[in-house]
Amino acid sequence: MKLLRRNFLHLAAGAAALPMSSRFAWAQAYPTRPVRIVVGFPPAGSNDIHARLIAQWLSERLGQQFIVENRAGAGGSLATETVVRAAPDGYTLLEAAANDSWNATLYDNLKFNFVRDIAPVASISRTAGVLVVHPSVSAKSVPDLIAYAKANPGKITVASAGVGSGPHVYRQLFKSMTGVDMLHVPYRGGGPALADLLAGQVQVYFGVLTSTVEYVRAGKLRALAVTAAARSEALPEIPTVGEFVLGYEATGWQGIVAP
Repeated sequence: MKLLRRNFLHLAAGAAALPMSSRFAWAQAYPTRPVRIVVGFPPAGSNDIHARLIAQWLSERLGQQFIVENRAGAGGSLATETVVRAAPDGYTLLEAAANDSWNATLYDNLKFNFVRDIAPVASISRTAGVLVVHPSVSAKSVPDLIAYAKANPGKITVASAGVGSGPHVYRQLFKSMTGVDMLHVPYRGGGPALADLLAGQVQVYFGVLTSTVEYVRAGKLRALAVTAAARSEALPEIPTVGEFVLGYEATGWQGIVAP
């Protein structure tokens, strides 16, 4: 596996640097057939977006198709199990995220050990979440939302990408640190959750900047805060949750791993 991982990284880096005439010959060592990247959530969520961007980049540089395959369920664990069971030949990869690390503490019956059975190939991103609300919500700030939620317990709905997903963990951290009681509505992924938020079917969402920033800029969603320790360059005018809830910070990691 160390050799495979080293070859993968060398090929990707070399293919990006070489001229087109040399790139084709360089890529022939790997891959010689299509490669699938398994994603643990439905299309349109941040995991899916990252996977499709990296798949296109790799396809263009390595001369073979990198195909994204969505296997939603169990907070991404179904996809991880699919990859763990695959042949360790570099042709089945997993678009892993922070949920893969904390699933070990959430599920007692996992049929794999993420640390033992999966090897890292490349890191893609480390990103912050963003607390967004539908424009119909009266709250204009985090203190407004906290005050309203405490005055009306259980009346605000907060979507997540499923139990154990990043948005769910961000929401649970927010709840434990503020005492707010919002009704959790789990979806099978960030895409469906975001669709219902845009339609006003749910009111609050701890999304990821990748999939929400354009809706915020277009006025279709209102961003109250980002979940990282510092403000985001993508939304510099939006404060952090930590500016109102001391010590709150939640970020997510995404990368490519293989069995």
